[in-house]
Amino acid sequence: MLNYLWGAMIIFSMLMALFGGHMQQMTQSILNSSQSAVEICISSCGALAMWMGVMRIAENAHLIDALANRMTPILNFLFPDVPRNHPARKYIATNIIANFLGLGWAATPPGLKAMIELQKLNKTHPTIATHAMCMFLIVNISTVQLVSINIIAYRSAYGSANPTEIIGPSIIATALSTLVAITFAKCMYRRND
Repeated sequence: MLNYLWGAMIIFSMLMALFGGHMQQMTQSILNSSQSAVEICISSCGALAMWMGVMRIAENAHLIDALANRMTPILNFLFPDVPRNHPARKYIATNIIANFLGLGWAATPPGLKAMIELQKLNKTHPTIATHAMCMFLIVNISTVQLVSINIIAYRSAYGSANPTEIIGPSIIATALSTLVAITFAKCMYRRND
């Protein structure tokens, strides 16, 4: 569906540029944007490599396991249907920790594995998402970020005088969005029982 939406917007933009006599500006804008995208990717690679390395070191030093154990009360509250020693819990904890550190790239693989493990618990209606799956998705989308590494890297790439000034506002915004999302999910959970 999104492919059709983006395709329609691109075609509409091209037609508007063609009929408006702005084809040259559009072509130049496409080339400039493509160059800018490559520059951002290259400048983000350093931050990505560093934080992926930090996550790998934390995993090898068993810090992820220790943090996952410390997160047991939170996981019990958020995912009461997931058994305590189920592999999904470790993947969920790893995903939350990576998102908390602003490492969306590092959060994706454990997030996918968590959903696979949660699906294994879905015995009664395998085509319908469970409460745990919905809660995980909501928490994953709205998760609190201590440091938004990718936004800081983008701000730095575009020459921001203080790329880290967004840390405070992003913590407040993501904390509020997570609180609202969890409250909504818990209300829906109680309503459907």
